[in-house]
Amino acid sequence: MEPAQEPYPLDVEAIRADFPILDRKVGGDATVPGEDEDDTTPLVYLDNAATSQTPDQVVDTIADYYRSYNSNVHRGIHQLSQEASVAYEEAHDRVAEFVGAAGREEIVFTKNATEAENLVAYAWGLNEIGPGDNVVLTQMEHHASLVTWQQTARKTGAEARFIRVTDDGRLDMDHARELIDEDTAMVSAVHVSNTLGTVNPVAELADLAHDHDALIFVDGAQSVPHMPVDVREFDPDFFAFSGHKMCGPTGIGVLYGKERLLEEMEPYLYGGSMIRKVTFEETQWEDLPWKFEAGTPVIEQGIALHAAIDYLEDVGMERVHEHESLLARYAYDRLSEFDDIEIYGPPGDERAGLVSFNVDGVHAHDLSSILNEHGVAIRAGDHCTQPLHDVLGAAASARASFYVYNTREEIDALVEGVDDARQLFA
Repeated sequence: MEPAQEPYPLDVEAIRADFPILDRKVGGDATVPGEDEDDTTPLVYLDNAATSQTPDQVVDTIADYYRSYNSNVHRGIHQLSQEASVAYEEAHDRVAEFVGAAGREEIVFTKNATEAENLVAYAWGLNEIGPGDNVVLTQMEHHASLVTWQQTARKTGAEARFIRVTDDGRLDMDHARELIDEDTAMVSAVHVSNTLGTVNPVAELADLAHDHDALIFVDGAQSVPHMPVDVREFDPDFFAFSGHKMCGPTGIGVLYGKERLLEEMEPYLYGGSMIRKVTFEETQWEDLPWKFEAGTPVIEQGIALHAAIDYLEDVGMERVHEHESLLARYAYDRLSEFDDIEIYGPPGDERAGLVSFNVDGVHAHDLSSILNEHGVAIRAGDHCTQPLHDVLGAAASARASFYVYNTREEIDALVEGVDDARQLFA
């Protein structure tokens, strides 16, 4: 008799009902008259680290905006513009509350986390970094961070340094202490690795940076959607994440920045909305955060992000984290049953809710194609971490990533498909 399984910390079936896309069948077209539905299979969506699905509550919020008060913000006296402006400003307040910021002044809406990183690199980095300085990153950085600061260092004559990753997929903190020195201007670190599932000690890195009068930028794209995050606890100077990974829409990212730093920085996009007064000779910038949101901003996306945060907090971020941790352990244990599968990163009980792996003799792209025939959607490739894959000695890897609506049974479907691929390529 098999031991009883640990109960889910949240009501998965009730949550799944909010995501109609999870009822889809894939592998054929059951909507075409005469199409054989036996050729289709239920969707198992395990690509959440790339983009999560969106619940009805958020979709309804988007539809309500366009049906009820679609208008530009901060420009009109009429009622629709006033309603849209209030909703857009309240979205900043909601995000600030969600991550522990002091207020909306510290929350800038961008189109994604990548733009948030570039905003800081252009508005702060190009002005504050110079020859003789260094920028310290980790070997597990997403290209959004690695390429941005690599190129910033190149443009300013600074040196880019990289904290090593240990064999078990963790940061070598002794190496970090060697690299971060009196010439360090910026430390940029991913909070949770999108390839390894490693949860990095960002509070310790922040202390190291600040001890050397350096700043720290934390990439929270894989942490904010999946666990409670309070910027007051680990004291980043800048912090970024994206809406589309946390039940929200595409097209919106968030930059948190300490108010004093944002006040000192010049904007890097110019135009309408971000100005207070313009003459032919000079321009005065608008107050925070609007001075960094040039042109018509991400109105619908910001309002929908508010709804996504409401949804996640109704579920409970602690429960979200517990649920994903349970699934990560289960997936790690199931995949570990095979001797020819290499799993990257820390053990199953010490990682975030994703598992990257390779099957001996099966390319990750081939594996993903076979899994697709089973209705299982995963990511295959380098996951925007090419240098990290070089360190791992792998050209690519397969990645299964989990969210609030995933189940053990879906992981069983993943493992069944992986086993089929093993047999096919044996």
